[in-house]
Amino acid sequence: MPVADDRGWVNAGELARKQAQMCAPLRLFSVPPGDTARVSVVTDSINRGSLYGGVGTAIIMAALLAEASGARLRIVTRTEKAHPAGLETVLDTYGITLTRDVEFAYAPFYDANYEIDFFERELFITTSWWTTAATVASVRSEFIVYLLQEDERMFYAHGDEHLRCSRILANRDIRFVINTRLLFEHLVASGLPNIATRGIWFEPSFPHQVFHPRERAQGAKRILMFYARPNNVRNLFFFGIEIIEAAITRGIIDLEQWDLVLVGKDIPKLRFDDGRYSPNAQENLSWTEYAALAGQTDLALCLMYTPHPSYPPFDLAASGAVVVTNRFGNKQDLSGYSGNIICGDPELEAMLRAMAEGVRLATDATRRSENYRANRLGADWKESFAGVLEHVRGMH
Repeated sequence: MPVADDRGWVNAGELARKQAQMCAPLRLFSVPPGDTARVSVVTDSINRGSLYGGVGTAIIMAALLAEASGARLRIVTRTEKAHPAGLETVLDTYGITLTRDVEFAYAPFYDANYEIDFFERELFITTSWWTTAATVASVRSEFIVYLLQEDERMFYAHGDEHLRCSRILANRDIRFVINTRLLFEHLVASGLPNIATRGIWFEPSFPHQVFHPRERAQGAKRILMFYARPNNVRNLFFFGIEIIEAAITRGIIDLEQWDLVLVGKDIPKLRFDDGRYSPNAQENLSWTEYAALAGQTDLALCLMYTPHPSYPPFDLAASGAVVVTNRFGNKQDLSGYSGNIICGDPELEAMLRAMAEGVRLATDATRRSENYRANRLGADWKESFAGVLEHVRGMH
């Protein structure tokens, strides 16, 4: 029956598709494979501001896999065109050389007109549940490897996005590469047996040429870093500033001896100590700038309200700093990576005790140096990914 008045009505199918727009299938057309195999990474962006942690790890893994397989590397981005300088930054930073030219393709999720080529048996490495969903819709599952670096279900309330993410994580056909044994064990225990049968884990690396202690000006104040990302809710920004304010009030942090540096993105203008102290905010640092600051840091507060340790505690411990972070689930003790990483229960008094312990350790040059020298953090990405590369190359 015709509708007399169309005002205010929307097409139900269009509305549902719009809500899932980030998962829009890759628009592909088939071409002959040519003489050289290809590894394609599907990610949102590789431009400045997007390269920290997970995306950088995906590029490293894909580059090493392509080189070991004699394949070409292609970067497929979904939210903005790739600037080759972003790739070059990662490869140069970690001393990775490719013998073949890298290809770049732009596949915007919101555009119904683009198309990119692919060929039979091309390997696709996806970097999130939404890039995996987009790829699964267009590529046979056996040629997809999902690099999973967090329990991505925890990004959302229990709604549509949580459901879509959960379906992808439960996929029994694709293969998974999991960042850290802790996250692997959490995912399996949370009801994802497919991760146990179709997945492999690795421990990340923090090469000494990038992460190491730096010289400081004589007489300079000690540096307390806070990993500040208010729009990434799992980083507990507001709990973090509560901890810091209480630590100052109670004399755990003496601002006559410590400078506070906030590192992250979208940091509001803050004052601590009842409005008497303005911290130094550093946003969107390059990898070189970030590594240099990490190497000058004495103590850091890095919160992550998920099972994954996150990269900042490892970056900083690998650079000689002491780090305070929170426990969550099976993430109870990170001293197996470094004795300079202190974990506290995520409530104020426990975290203040952890901060006090962190101050004592950071100012004890002998213990701190001994712990640094005894770090068990990896330092060679080729070693980190050796088992993964063998696993992936044996897929076909």
